[in-house]
Amino acid sequence: MTPSAAPTEPGNTYIIGHKNPDADAICSAIAYAAYKEARGEKGYVPARCGNSNARIDTILARFRQPLPIYLSDVTPRVRDLMVTEVNCIHEHATCAEALEVIERHDLRILPVITQDRRVVGTLSISQLSGHFVPRIRAPREMRKVHTSLAHITRALKGRVLHIEKEDEVQELFVRIGAMDVRSFARLPETDGIPASQSVIIVGDRWDIQQRSIQIGVRLLVITGGLEPDPEVIEQAKASKVSLIISSYDSATTAWVIRTASTIDRLIDRQFVSVSAEERIAEMRKKFNLTNASAFMVIDDTGKLTGILGKSDIIKPVRTRLVLVDHNEMSQAVPGAESVTISEIIDHHRLGALNTQQPILFINEPVGSTCTIMADLFRREGLKPSPDIAGIMMAGIISDTLNLHSPTSTEKDAGILQWLSLIAGVNPRELADQIFSSGSVILANPPEKVIRSDFKVYEEDGVRFAVSQVEELGFGNFWSHSAELGLALERLRIDENLNFASLLITDINTQNSLLLARGDEGFIQRISYPHVEQDEIFDMPGVVSRKKQLIPYLSSLIKEMLADGSISVSR
Repeated sequence: MTPSAAPTEPGNTYIIGHKNPDADAICSAIAYAAYKEARGEKGYVPARCGNSNARIDTILARFRQPLPIYLSDVTPRVRDLMVTEVNCIHEHATCAEALEVIERHDLRILPVITQDRRVVGTLSISQLSGHFVPRIRAPREMRKVHTSLAHITRALKGRVLHIEKEDEVQELFVRIGAMDVRSFARLPETDGIPASQSVIIVGDRWDIQQRSIQIGVRLLVITGGLEPDPEVIEQAKASKVSLIISSYDSATTAWVIRTASTIDRLIDRQFVSVSAEERIAEMRKKFNLTNASAFMVIDDTGKLTGILGKSDIIKPVRTRLVLVDHNEMSQAVPGAESVTISEIIDHHRLGALNTQQPILFINEPVGSTCTIMADLFRREGLKPSPDIAGIMMAGIISDTLNLHSPTSTEKDAGILQWLSLIAGVNPRELADQIFSSGSVILANPPEKVIRSDFKVYEEDGVRFAVSQVEELGFGNFWSHSAELGLALERLRIDENLNFASLLITDINTQNSLLLARGDEGFIQRISYPHVEQDEIFDMPGVVSRKKQLIPYLSSLIKEMLADGSISVSR
């Protein structure tokens, strides 16, 4: 079963092996994270981009280590670049509150949300500006405000002397009581606005205050911080006329009251949204096809989780990788080419790989990446814990077939001995435990067997794959060879390969069989003896894919390219 992938976390650097990881890839990732921690470097996390197997599980259980987290794809996504601490405004807020948030945080767009953070739309400074632009041909509209007295009080930071139905939202019309009281008394008749919808702004003019209360205006605002006569307050209460004091002058008070309008009629409800899992590459296309300055990032329930603006998609991606046990992008976790690769530690041939900046690259001709990891500990005078020492022993033993592989070096042997003293583990006993931990062929369906340690290579445009499994004897292979052959052919077609092969290595005898499917001319060139079937070859003494099989296959490809008998994959 495919494991569920974990999202990358900003600030972490993931140490990760190749696709379909073997024990060395897993163990070296764990060991390098421990090495970084021993050096006082934080944020390094061991990871993997493929399933575990019985051998890996046995090693991890033996040395009490958790399985590294699974990353199926590190392609930059919206969640990697979006702003998560989003400044929002409630759908029932006022223009004044919206303007304050926009000004304080220098925003171009302001999400409007419900109480439970569901997005209802957006608001921009241009929308708010349009609301306050004077409409010369509609002077009545210039005085109109859709709000409540509570909103007006809050916008003015006013002092309440008396208030009625403060939370009731309605259309109100603002007037400044600057004319003669005789003209003022006729206003409800001349402009058709009832007193119950009128907001009167006045200074210390006692006559206008009295007349406003007599006609029963909705709100009387006294400006300049001036205190009205006690009788005015009592009359307002008796007439149920709301009365507040503003510290601003009359002109400023009138403008501020207009900002107390609720934003519900200004909200742009045709907002654009996106999932946090959307790829950044797709978002660049979407921004080019729309005039939107930002996308609301919402979850499956419609709740806001972030916002992604045009400037966000050009920010550097914060995901960082350390590649271990491989250095070719064809073998790396999907998306690796789009993030920062900060280090590579490997023991394989060099492949085509470009980085945007200089990096630490350690590549040594040893039998295991874990040998390099242990040597880093030793050179810096750092002593790994017994469990981490055991993990590195397991990686070396697995990748060198307990030092019997032709890839093994004296350095592998010396490091293995040094680690065994720290771990208190006998290498031979550990090897027996690792190699008897279950048959890959018996434990998995054919499709998984051929992908359990599977790598794609390219030689001068010819693409091919080599998988390898290690067994105690060939009995399990022979009983499943037909199904494995069919699965290998399906893999060749699915991956658009010239040929695909499976190397089955007998750990006891240090011999291998090769199952190959693909280009007929290529298979005919294999010079090793056929065994029972035309596509199975006996390869005595061949146990290393890296040092023995790949160079041999590469030589055959070069011969066929030279005489034109093989075509390049497209």
